[in-house]
Amino acid sequence: MLPAMLYVPEVEQWLSTSTGRIAPEGYSWMQAVHWVAGAGLYRPRRYRSHGPRSFGPTTVRVAQELAQLSPCHPGIGYLVRRTGLSERSVEYHLGMLREAGLLAYVVRGTRVSGETAQASEFARMIPVEFDRALGIRTVLRDEDAPAYTRAVTGIAEAGRELMAKLAKKAARKVRKPRSKTASKAPVRGARRGAEQGVAAAVSDEVRCTPMQVGTSGRSTASVTSLPPESKLASGGSKSPTAKKSKSKAAGRRKLNTVGRRFQLAKELTQELDWLRGCSVPRIAWVARAVADAGWTVTDVKAWLHFRGEAAHVRRGSGLLAVLLAGAENVLDTPAKRADAIEQWRGAQEAARRHRIRQVRARTERYEGDWQAPSSRSVQLEVEAAFAQVREISSGGRHRNQDHAADGQDAPLEMGEQERKDLVAAAAGELMRGETTLITCFSPETAVRIFGEDLVLRARQIERLAHSSLTTIRHR
Repeated sequence: MLPAMLYVPEVEQWLSTSTGRIAPEGYSWMQAVHWVAGAGLYRPRRYRSHGPRSFGPTTVRVAQELAQLSPCHPGIGYLVRRTGLSERSVEYHLGMLREAGLLAYVVRGTRVSGETAQASEFARMIPVEFDRALGIRTVLRDEDAPAYTRAVTGIAEAGRELMAKLAKKAARKVRKPRSKTASKAPVRGARRGAEQGVAAAVSDEVRCTPMQVGTSGRSTASVTSLPPESKLASGGSKSPTAKKSKSKAAGRRKLNTVGRRFQLAKELTQELDWLRGCSVPRIAWVARAVADAGWTVTDVKAWLHFRGEAAHVRRGSGLLAVLLAGAENVLDTPAKRADAIEQWRGAQEAARRHRIRQVRARTERYEGDWQAPSSRSVQLEVEAAFAQVREISSGGRHRNQDHAADGQDAPLEMGEQERKDLVAAAAGELMRGETTLITCFSPETAVRIFGEDLVLRARQIERLAHSSLTTIRHR
């Protein structure tokens, strides 16, 4: 029996909450659209006080445009140009398709003031009422998969005639009516279709196999591969044999050029912080050259490290366009891209180690027992040591030519307490990333005064200060 009405509330108009199943292709989906239009089970004016009066040819025209999109990601402006309808009319008919269970949201579009409007992405659905009315049997091949991935295993004999009629309608295109009198045809057609739908109603108890071998309540999906819905209308008795598509690899469809661009763009917006929130189609257009060259998101990140990234980004797509300009010509071979990836990963490891050293130094500074000298007398002694160093670096070389000829600095006359204070001051500077107090001495003198550990740390900080991968800041 046919249901009393066909209506899907707003909470069930999402793919995750839908009771229908995903249509395998646009042709099978259009058969379900024509069935809903002819059955008369859905009437928009039951549930709303405005908009179209019936599910008619205009709704079918909008559905025809959606059936040709893969993925089904239409914009309102696109449908307006294709159908010649107003924006409000397009929104009405999209809402009718959702309420009839023929469309389900995958991602709902957004309209934020001052930003580019994002189009919604839909999944073309076949209502469960359609399967029941025509006696179509479905099975969930993977128990862990969601219910909307059910596959067709057969159709009842009583439903084949109606399926053949729906197949002919799906093969034709509904065009825009030329006169006002033609607009009354949907109401009469809906009545005739309702009668046909009632006559073609099939009980759930009827069962038959697609090969017409006999009646059985047991599914043969485990031993045979059955044809799609588009092949069930012919009623032929040929043994259906599944053919492996050359465009599929490991059970997944092979992406074409546009698909690879959008895949790369989506991965870039997910993994690069300064591209978060950018339009995926715009990023796909910006990165089209590298995507066509076979680049992956790792290749792009290695190249961006080579080019350098900005600290403040106002328009991510514009910056990406500048950074990727000519990239496919520079890294034009997989070997070059692999080498760039190795350099990028090495730089990441060096930066990680530097951050670890910074954390350790900060911990030692704030949790250690050492305190910076606050005594004015100690500060005067440090200043005197600096003055003595400057004297040695300028005039002291002339006065101590014997030591300079031997490659040794003039010996500094300081007590043990002065040396300890000088070492403490140098250690405090190293904690802040400064090496002036140690590097002003010659290597031999610095080792005698400060020790090998402090001198080694000062050299490491000096090397990191001249590296483009790190930035040393002072509090």
